[in-house]
Amino acid sequence: MLDPALKQQLSQYLAMLREPIELVASLGDDTKSAETRELLTVIASLSDKVTATFDGDDARKPSFLVRRAADADAAVRFAGLPLGHEFTSLVLALLWTGGHPPKVSDETLAQIRALEGSYQFEMYFSLSCHNCPDVVQALTLIALNNPNVTATLIEGGAFQDEVEGRGVMAVPAVFLNGAMWGSGKMSVEEILAKLDTGAEARAAARLAEKKPFEVLVVGGGPAGASAAIYTARKGFSTGIAAERFGGQVQDTMGIENFISVPYTEGPKLAAALETHVGEYDIDVMNLQRAEKLVPARELGGYHEVVFANGASLKARSLVLTTGARWRNLGVPGEDTYKNKGVAYCPHCDGPLFKGKRVAVIGGGNSGVEAAIDLAGIVGHVTLIEFDDKLRADQVLVSKLESMANVQILTSAQTLEVTGDGEKVNGLVYKDRTSGEEHKVELEGVFVQIGLVPNTEWLKDSGIALSPRGEIVVDDKAATSLPGIFAAGDATTVPYKQIIIAMGQGATAALSAFDYLIRNEAPVAALEVA
Repeated sequence: MLDPALKQQLSQYLAMLREPIELVASLGDDTKSAETRELLTVIASLSDKVTATFDGDDARKPSFLVRRAADADAAVRFAGLPLGHEFTSLVLALLWTGGHPPKVSDETLAQIRALEGSYQFEMYFSLSCHNCPDVVQALTLIALNNPNVTATLIEGGAFQDEVEGRGVMAVPAVFLNGAMWGSGKMSVEEILAKLDTGAEARAAARLAEKKPFEVLVVGGGPAGASAAIYTARKGFSTGIAAERFGGQVQDTMGIENFISVPYTEGPKLAAALETHVGEYDIDVMNLQRAEKLVPARELGGYHEVVFANGASLKARSLVLTTGARWRNLGVPGEDTYKNKGVAYCPHCDGPLFKGKRVAVIGGGNSGVEAAIDLAGIVGHVTLIEFDDKLRADQVLVSKLESMANVQILTSAQTLEVTGDGEKVNGLVYKDRTSGEEHKVELEGVFVQIGLVPNTEWLKDSGIALSPRGEIVVDDKAATSLPGIFAAGDATTVPYKQIIIAMGQGATAALSAFDYLIRNEAPVAALEVA
C-alpha cells in the first residue's frame, strides 16, 4: 500500500512524535477494511510510540480512531482510507495527536480551546478533492484541542449509500450535530469565525487599532502577494487585507504553465506564496472582505478601505488585487440546486457522480478539460457550448471527441436546471439554430463558463470600470485615481493567467513606489499617522 520511499518518509515524520498514540480500528470483512488493517499495521511498525488495535465497534466500517494514549478526548476518526490528497491530513493527525505542535498561531489555538458548547462534526471528502484537505485538517486540529469537539472525517467513495442518503452532492460537505452546516473550502480561521460569535467584533477591533500603511494590498492571490513582496522590499510599511489568502489559486488543480515549474497544484502554490510573504515584514489580515473604498481627498493623502465587519484601514497607496470568481449560468434552478447536483469543481465533486450522467456547460479550455476528467469517472458527459464551435485548444478538443461516453452540443443555450426538489434531474437547452427546446436527463451539472471580477464594491468609488466590471488600468497598472493601482484578474489586462498576475502585481508595486516617492504626504495625513 505504501511504497518504500513513502514508508521512509512516514518513518521520519513519526520520529517527531512526543508521546504515545493509539489507532483503534473498526473493520468489516470487505476489501477496504483489509486495506485499512494493512495501512494501520504499517504505521504502527514504523514507530514504538504508535499502537494499532482492531477491536473497535464503530458503526462505520472501515473506520479508525487516532487518539492520544494519555488523553482519550484528544482524538479524531477517519472513515474510509485517507489516501490521495488526504494522506498529508493523516500524517498531520498522527503528529498533532502525538504532541507535535501545529503551525498555527497561539491566538488561534487559544480561540479553539475557548470554544464553549458541544460540537459533533461529520465531514465528507473525496480523495481527488484538492479543497478537502484544508477542511479535514482544520476539523482535526479543532477536535484534538477541545474536548467538546468531535470530528469524523468520511471518504465519500467508501460510504456511497450514506452519501446518497444524506444528499451529499458536493465536497467538502460538513455536518454539525447531524445537520448540514457548511460546504466548500474552509480554513481553521473561517470555521472558528462561524463557531465563535465574538470573533468578528474582535477582528474589527484589531483592524481599528492599526496605523495607516504606506501601501495596502487588497486581495491575497498571486498578484497581491507579488505586489506586497515588492513594496516591502522597498522598505514601505505594507499590509495585505484578503478575504481568502491565495484567492482562486486555492481552487485550481493542475498548473503546468508556471514557467520553470513543470507541474504544481493550486494549494501548494498558495502555500508557497504565503511562505514567501512571511519572509518579509508584511501585515497579513485574512478573512477581510472589502466593501467600500473612500479615495484620498488630496494627492499623497490617505485612502480608506472599509470592510464587512465595519472596520477600516488607511494607506497612502493602494494595490487592488481582488481577483475573480466563477461565473454563474444565471438560469432558473441553478441557485436552487447548488451543491445538490450543480457544481463548479469537477476535481472535487466528480467522484460523487461515479457512473451517473452529467453535463458540462462551457466549451473553453476549462469546460473541455472538465469534460475529459469527468468522462473517466461518470457514466456519460454532455458538453454544452453556446457558440457554434468549441473554443478550447485543438489538442483538448481532439481528446474529448475521441471519448466514447461524451456528447458535444454546440449552438446550445442552457435555459434551466431542473430537479425534483431535492436534487438535479435534468437540464433544458435551446438549439440556437432551429429554436427547438430539448431536455437532457442527468444527475449533475458542472458550470465552466468563465470568470466575474470581484469589483462590485468599487462601483461608487470613482474608479473607472470596464463594461465587464474590470478595473481599467494603464500599462503601469495605474487606475483612474491617483495613488491607486490594480493587478490580476480583476483588471482589464488580457489573458487571466497566474504568471501574468504576478508580473502585473510587481508592476503595480513599482508604480506605487514611484508614486510615493514623488508625492509627499500632506500635513493632515501626517497628523493621522
